[in-house]
Amino acid sequence: MSKPPNYSPPFPGYCARFPTSMSNLVMAIIGAQYPSRDAFDPVGIEKLKSFLTTSASATLPSFWETTSVTDKCGAYNITIIAYWPDRSTFVSWKCDSGFDAWWQNGDRETDGHGWYQEVLLPSVDRFETVFSNNEVLEGAAHMRAEVSGEMAEHAYWGSMRDRFAAAQDDCLKGEKWNAQSSKGASRPAKRTHGSNKRVKVPGKKNLCIIRSGQDWSATLPAERKLYLETMHPVLTKGMTFLRDEGNSIGCYANNLWDVIDSSNYEANLERTYGLGFFDDLSSLEHWSKSHQTHIDIFGGFLMYAKKLNNVLSLRLFHEIYVLKEDQQFFEYVGCHGDTGMLNALQVGE
Repeated sequence: MSKPPNYSPPFPGYCARFPTSMSNLVMAIIGAQYPSRDAFDPVGIEKLKSFLTTSASATLPSFWETTSVTDKCGAYNITIIAYWPDRSTFVSWKCDSGFDAWWQNGDRETDGHGWYQEVLLPSVDRFETVFSNNEVLEGAAHMRAEVSGEMAEHAYWGSMRDRFAAAQDDCLKGEKWNAQSSKGASRPAKRTHGSNKRVKVPGKKNLCIIRSGQDWSATLPAERKLYLETMHPVLTKGMTFLRDEGNSIGCYANNLWDVIDSSNYEANLERTYGLGFFDDLSSLEHWSKSHQTHIDIFGGFLMYAKKLNNVLSLRLFHEIYVLKEDQQFFEYVGCHGDTGMLNALQVGE
């Protein structure tokens, strides 16, 4: 444990506790990629939504929402992020809804835009959550049995490793990524109209993925102003560093996504989240503890909380996954080469 002696967190933190019968879970990111925001056609996302609303009720996801981002190549990505309480229910959904047959159909390669699946299937001991609010929860916490009381294992360096059950007897060391060797000809180039290459990315040992969210929709005007003028700019700067230069510290890919209205696809909900793929937990820890962009985020938040006397309407959360090779599935159809885990492909793969 890294927790300092007699430590008391500077602000409250909570975690989701899942049913004892729950041994694994699924988080799936299923999306479409367009050359630009102007090229977006809602037909693609409407098709994906249909699979999540028309299958047998027993196999539907426990929770889903729509999200979007314009990435560093200028491509517009719109996705559904969805959660299931176990792998078998997810597999049944893919069959019952018709999604799997549709995905495997060659028509996926002639839709005029890209598609992708990024599926995380952790055992519960390889997954952890933190929330700043114990009433309005996010993501996988919709499958919770309960929410913890205020916990001590947060807001110090090393606390996320302390929260992983699997880390208590395993250092969770991954395969360090040599970004320079990932620029081979086998990686898809920036997508051009009509490109339809289908690429699967093999699993990586102890791949670490973080989804870290911000919700300022319930803040009063003074706190909203404080957040938008002090916290959101440094958050954006940190996320941009990971997006554009993350390969220098073991980050395969990162974007700051908007949670969007699922009916009109507008980013008007005042909710965002960063989604980052790291070669292992230690690389995420190194960025968090040592890089100025995250020091500015963490230090800025401490000052933000202090100005509000630690009584916040801003809601923050994160989910972190550390996955075995067989607990991850990545497939991309007609996407540019800097999309998600395509960055992980090595020369010759």
